[in-house]
Amino acid sequence: MATPQESVQGSSTCNFFTKFSSLSSLAKLLLPTPRRLKLDPSNKLFLRYAPGKQVRSAIKIKNTSKSHVAFKFQTTAPKSCFMRPPGAILSPGESIIATVFKFVEPPENNEKPQKPALKFKIMSLKVKGPMDYIPELFDEQIDKVIVEQILQVVFLDPERPSSALAKLNRQLAEADAAMEARRKPPEDAGPRIMSEGLVIDEWKERRERYLAKQEQQGTLYSEC
Repeated sequence: MATPQESVQGSSTCNFFTKFSSLSSLAKLLLPTPRRLKLDPSNKLFLRYAPGKQVRSAIKIKNTSKSHVAFKFQTTAPKSCFMRPPGAILSPGESIIATVFKFVEPPENNEKPQKPALKFKIMSLKVKGPMDYIPELFDEQIDKVIVEQILQVVFLDPERPSSALAKLNRQLAEADAAMEARRKPPEDAGPRIMSEGLVIDEWKERRERYLAKQEQQGTLYSEC
């Protein structure tokens, strides 16, 4: 049977661990969640203001963690916006420039446009390794998903030069170049096919160049 002193000590120990556990939980809530992605721009999404037209924005997303990471976009206006790609899996250190498309509704009665309430949310999920991206990954592991950033949309006047507009133009050009590079078929190391349908024998081509060079140097041997 425990003595009164042992009971008090046991109760104190129990209270200590309870308080310690509560403090740890509180610390986890107060400490910022470690980010897996670096975004550029970091908290805003810039769009040219062009009423009645479809406009584009671009954002660079880099995986700064040591694991493969899946990311996904969400928006408050899915009917007028879409993203390309809407999500992907990035290896450690890998980056991608995503493009956002938005149809700009014209203001009623030519009123001055209000500050847009449109927002985009970028979420991330740590995955085990290289794999095909599917949106269902986030549904299956929702407890491990973190919100990387909520991006506020900012409209820019295309007629008024600014550093934000210049940066947007540069990133859109990078996004277009990256898209073109993905569409370009890989170079074939085999024989090249000319537009006329002729196949060039590269070995023969190299041999003829070599013999011509040797003949110019006067070192060509006669064949038996």
